[in-house]
Amino acid sequence: MGQKVNPVGIRLGIVRAHNSTWYASPKNYAKFLLADLRAREYLYGKLKQASLGRISILRPSDRADVWISTARPGVVIGKKGEDVGKLQAALTRIMGCAVAVHIDEIKKPDLDARLVAEGIASQLERRVMFRRAMKRAVQNTLRAGAKGVKIEVSGRLGGAEIARTEWYREGRVPLHTLRADIDYSTARAETTYGTIGVKVWIFKGEILGGMEQVAAQAAAAALAPADEPSRGKKRPAKNDRG
Repeated sequence: MGQKVNPVGIRLGIVRAHNSTWYASPKNYAKFLLADLRAREYLYGKLKQASLGRISILRPSDRADVWISTARPGVVIGKKGEDVGKLQAALTRIMGCAVAVHIDEIKKPDLDARLVAEGIASQLERRVMFRRAMKRAVQNTLRAGAKGVKIEVSGRLGGAEIARTEWYREGRVPLHTLRADIDYSTARAETTYGTIGVKVWIFKGEILGGMEQVAAQAAAAALAPADEPSRGKKRPAKNDRG
């Protein structure tokens, strides 16, 4: 029978860029990889209220550039950018090299699978009915411009004695089409009845130009003007809810 693979991992190098971009000698590879994992673990734990999305790490020469995607940049930056300096100091200790932190605002949080999954998990922990949370998330995602979305929850749903899995889908989610831009993420809801798992697939459309188109879009986004170049690049925010 067919087996499901991670939709993000299978598209790496096709229509999806790696979260970490660097080269290392065999003796330093494990050290760099562990440093990246610890840095992400620290950021996701420290900035839990900042609605973090993707965290990209680049290592040009002997330093590191950390790009933090967030729906609430004001929470990450803090007053007059003082929190960015604290983050840079902490990441420098964790990664063992000079770190520059850059903030990238997520314009449409409802199109980010991680934020959608975390939002559903948060609602389940607040005792919101799981079907209502799923359907509301699907409607918001489609309204934001997605071509299709699938949400799956599993566990003791509604406090049932026997754990089960339920899913809800609207639109197209072509998992076998490698040129399809599909964002995927998971989350966990710790309820009084036990742990409930949440999975989210969001289909945003097809990328016909491959990695060249992805690189061109990333380059265009990187050219956005920065308010404070010394602290990293910050995209101008229309509605900063931080």
